[in-house]
Amino acid sequence: MAVNKKDLVQNDFIIDYGRIEDIGANIEPAVLYQDLIKRIRDYHPSEDFSSIRAAYELAYSAHEDQLRKNGEPYIIHPLYVAIILADLQMDKETIIAGILHDVVEDTVLTVADIESKFGPDVAKLVAGVTKVTKDFNYSSKEEEQAVNLRNMFLVMAQDIRVIIIKLADRLHNMRTLEHMPPHKQYEKAKETMEIYAPFAQRLGIGKLKVELEDLSFKYLEPEAYQDLVNQMVFSKEEREEYIANIVMKVKRIMDEADIHAKIDGRVKHLFSIYRKMKNQGKTLEQIYDLFAVRIIVEDEDDLYTVLGYVHKNFKPMNNRFKDYVANPKENGYKSIHTTVFDTTDAKAPFEIQIRTREMHKEAEYGIASHWKYKEESDGKKVSAKEVEKSDWLRSLTECLEEEDNEKFLSLIHDDLDILSENIYCSSPKGRTIELPSGSTPIDFAYAIHTDVGNKMVGAMVNNVHVGNDYALKNGDIVEIITSNNSNGPSRDWLKKVRSTQAKNKINQWFKRQQKDENIVKGREKIQEYCKQNNIDLTLVLTDEYKKRLLDNYSFKDWDALLAAIGHGGIKEGQAINRIVAMYDKDHPKVFTNEEVLESIRNNQYKFKANQKNGITVNGTNDVEVRFGKCCNPIPGDDIIGFITRGRGVTIHRKDCVNMSPDVLAEEDRQRIIEADWLAEAIEGELDNYLAEITIYANERTGLLYDVTKIFTENDTMINMLHTNVSKKGVATMRLSFRIRSKEELDKICAKLSGIDGVIEVERTK
Repeated sequence: MAVNKKDLVQNDFIIDYGRIEDIGANIEPAVLYQDLIKRIRDYHPSEDFSSIRAAYELAYSAHEDQLRKNGEPYIIHPLYVAIILADLQMDKETIIAGILHDVVEDTVLTVADIESKFGPDVAKLVAGVTKVTKDFNYSSKEEEQAVNLRNMFLVMAQDIRVIIIKLADRLHNMRTLEHMPPHKQYEKAKETMEIYAPFAQRLGIGKLKVELEDLSFKYLEPEAYQDLVNQMVFSKEEREEYIANIVMKVKRIMDEADIHAKIDGRVKHLFSIYRKMKNQGKTLEQIYDLFAVRIIVEDEDDLYTVLGYVHKNFKPMNNRFKDYVANPKENGYKSIHTTVFDTTDAKAPFEIQIRTREMHKEAEYGIASHWKYKEESDGKKVSAKEVEKSDWLRSLTECLEEEDNEKFLSLIHDDLDILSENIYCSSPKGRTIELPSGSTPIDFAYAIHTDVGNKMVGAMVNNVHVGNDYALKNGDIVEIITSNNSNGPSRDWLKKVRSTQAKNKINQWFKRQQKDENIVKGREKIQEYCKQNNIDLTLVLTDEYKKRLLDNYSFKDWDALLAAIGHGGIKEGQAINRIVAMYDKDHPKVFTNEEVLESIRNNQYKFKANQKNGITVNGTNDVEVRFGKCCNPIPGDDIIGFITRGRGVTIHRKDCVNMSPDVLAEEDRQRIIEADWLAEAIEGELDNYLAEITIYANERTGLLYDVTKIFTENDTMINMLHTNVSKKGVATMRLSFRIRSKEELDKICAKLSGIDGVIEVERTK
């Protein structure tokens, strides 16, 4: 008999695709604000909304003249971020910070302004979000990416709510991503899939994780996404009727057993289905547990009773049972999962998840649930003072101790690998350890304790001796053999372990052995660099500047930074130049053009002997100049000079973003001097100059050949070529090459634009 879907939805049956509600586009800010208040009132009816109103009015005023890419008033975005936070039932301070999260970055307001109006808690949250606003662009420099991630983890360790706000911010940006150009859509989606969705997963915030994944999937693999959507829509009515029947049957079983439970059914979210299809090489019809039914009970004692009734009335599949109550996931997730058949209507297997109401809240909100409104007996509102860090959060904190940027990024990428499946192994005493798939006994040893890993000399799995590179499987019983005479870990172990925790601890062991030596090397490198560049160590290496540099790099002490410089993880020039920049900003000097030229002639800046660079600075052409790598000026560009300490004059294009009044401090603008090209340079008679462009094109066979052919025909040598092809077929090609003039560059770009499939050619700024 057909099931009335409407009746089921009104009662117990809910088709849930995991999305936190949005309320439509093109909506007035005042309407959005009222919706926000309604959502907060739903879970905290006694709240005083005056401070939230004040935050809204302040943000509205600060963002008044700003628009988003889609033409909407900018205030729409922070209001949606606050609504997402309200859907997570976050505390008032977090919601206020969500409304204000962009004002310090994008307006004249400061953190001090926020603190004076809303207190230190909100101010710290806004400051934290501002600190991690930079994108983790995978085409950016390794150092910049590492610094951004270090900042994120450092802020997260201080207050997890900062990352929850950032996740809400990213979710709304992903919902409106259609207004960005295709290559930006791909970059944002990739970043979301590799950084933000794993964060939401690791923090246990299922509501955010599933939508971030689905939205990223939509832009990373649009054809596969649309094909799966079409298949799901095609069978939607039949599928919903099937799930409804199952839900009704489960409800009847619970009623007969006199167990009070909430039952709901859902189809698993798109990306999880696609991932299973891809990993298992199967079609949609071949995927098990496409559907899931949740049974939510009040009392934990009922969980296994319910499981008994489920297995009595449905046929369980072999090897498809997981008890996350006895063995919770790393992010705290608890539930019993079992995949079963309905023997009376065996269309497809489906998964049943059994959990308590509290477990369900934890599954939906994760670590965010610790910051929900709570009330003391006197009615005073309080939020959790401190959130207990999970093993994963501790692991991330340990990653900060890795000074080498390349190794640090490798550890993070491993830790945030969203596609990795975890396994569960046990010690002989019954302790269950969760590890990434592919882990070895070494991973298991370090998960037990650092000393166990460092003293490990062998392992037994299921009472059989195995090698250190043995791949553990679900259910293995692992015994680690240790010895006090062990020489410690081997560097070869780093190639065998899979978990970030084990890699961290092995690297830390070796660092402790070498740290003193690297500290000495680091100090010597700094002294030598300062000597070569005439930098006064006593001026720049004060305690104040050391502390500011440590904050910049997120190192805990000066010795740690010296060690990083000593083993090459950070370049000494990079660190010292940052301090010099801080010193220059704190001790501004006003230069006149005459003083600049006089200092040049007094050898504060070197001459370029017997070499014409094509530049005149205030009419003088024997000045040591460098060309800004940020904009790569070439003859024909409008240019300016910028005085740099110890490095002569740097030439920039006038439209260089780094020379913008919005970027340069007031005192630094005094360092700008006039510069121009010599006539010989304009006419292309001097040395070649470096230019860089980016080409966006539809990928096809022969595209690279056609691009390089134009450079060959122009007798132009390519210095660098980097190509990336998105999964939706858009090729991004970055090229640098040497040419003689802007006129020559324009001709090359015009020819490149005429290649079949090329979407855009732009000069890198």
